[in-house]
Amino acid sequence: MNDADSNDPAHRIAPTARPSSMPASKHAALSGWGRFPICESDIYRPEKFAELSAVVAANSQKLIARGAGRAYGDAALNGDNRVVDLQRLNRMLEFDADSGILRAEAGVTIDEIIRVFTPRGFFPAVVPGTRFVTMGGAVAADIHGKSHHRDSSFGTHLLWFDLMLVSGELKRCSREENGELFWATLGGMGLTGVIVEVAIRLRRIESAYIQGETIRVSNVDEALEQFEGTDNKYEASMAWIDCLSAKGALGRSVLQAGNFASVESLPRNLRSEPLHPKQSSAPAVPFNLPNFALNPLSVRIFNYAIYATHRDKTHATVSYEPFFFPLDSIHNWNRIYGKRGFTQYQCVWPMAESRAGLIEVLEAISGSGRASFLAVLKKFGAQEGMLSFPMPGYTLALDFPVTDGLLEFLDGLDQMVLKRGGRIYLAKDARMRPDTFHAMYPKLSEWQTAKAKADPNNHFSSTLSRRLQMDPA
Repeated sequence: MNDADSNDPAHRIAPTARPSSMPASKHAALSGWGRFPICESDIYRPEKFAELSAVVAANSQKLIARGAGRAYGDAALNGDNRVVDLQRLNRMLEFDADSGILRAEAGVTIDEIIRVFTPRGFFPAVVPGTRFVTMGGAVAADIHGKSHHRDSSFGTHLLWFDLMLVSGELKRCSREENGELFWATLGGMGLTGVIVEVAIRLRRIESAYIQGETIRVSNVDEALEQFEGTDNKYEASMAWIDCLSAKGALGRSVLQAGNFASVESLPRNLRSEPLHPKQSSAPAVPFNLPNFALNPLSVRIFNYAIYATHRDKTHATVSYEPFFFPLDSIHNWNRIYGKRGFTQYQCVWPMAESRAGLIEVLEAISGSGRASFLAVLKKFGAQEGMLSFPMPGYTLALDFPVTDGLLEFLDGLDQMVLKRGGRIYLAKDARMRPDTFHAMYPKLSEWQTAKAKADPNNHFSSTLSRRLQMDPA
């Protein structure tokens, strides 16, 4: 999660007596990417394995691991307890070009992997909407991306990981070795132990460019029709969706779908360096925008402009960056919501309920006048796991600024999703009620059994796990 503003009085060095291998801690206010909520914790930033082991072994307080700070809510917060930041444990250890298998420490980010291996003709098999996610975070959230309907989640391409238990013992976890712990940790939000090292399989690519289509559609039914129609043709797809449209235009969208391009199919001017696309400099939001800057009127104008500037159907060749990571082109974009912060709401419905569920939620949002600046629709495919979020069906992700009545409104959306057999993504949640969570995740008791074996005293705990009452009784 993200350190609160540096002038916050909660930022202070907390002197502590510690063994020589124990890194210093800093007491600081932390938040997720949504900057809501904010919690104070003692934060450790180990640089060596021995330092990490010392932090875990000093088990007088609850502990949660933290990566690059891109979970939106309270998944890697630990109010009045300890957080271990793994970003300095970020070494790439071994790579086999024949198999595409990479061994890396948990603090390595997708961005670092892309920058090292894309020029060599490799790319992560699954990427989320930001490339600034660590390997540990990718495992803990079992991240997904635009290609889930083809490639499933991150865990499908994960061979094994090493997990540090509260005893300091390292366990190698894979489908064949410590399989129960493997499935409990994948999507388990860091609550079974500290992920130390991973082995993943990268995919081969001929170029770093995406070729595909942009299709403007006028309502929900056309959007779903286009998703189904492009399924077999394109490996990655998503749609920006206008949540303020209503009636016959409800759910009007701009769908993007594409595949990695072969060298032969590239325009001639790109064929000489197909794995080296030009990198554009990313502007930054320099300060928190005032709360009034993002309101229903400004969002309505933005949505109209997005929809109006796209033609009904276009074909294009673009770099992987704007296709997979459009928001990364603006540093600190979360500041557009101001100091109040925002919460991201991502839900999924089973396939048979997706159309009705999507219409129901979009009508509720449109009727409320609550503006979601960023709204994304994707299709999910097959999925394994105990607490992994995806299921075969459609998923909608929305951003809402934190305003009066928002949490009660989202509670209402939860009930709409729940009654249709859907669920909410834990990596983006900051406010779901425990009874709702327990009803949405039918394998929770199976996960709790595995958690109890690995961590019988609930040493690994977070603000999220306590809010949702995840720990075994």
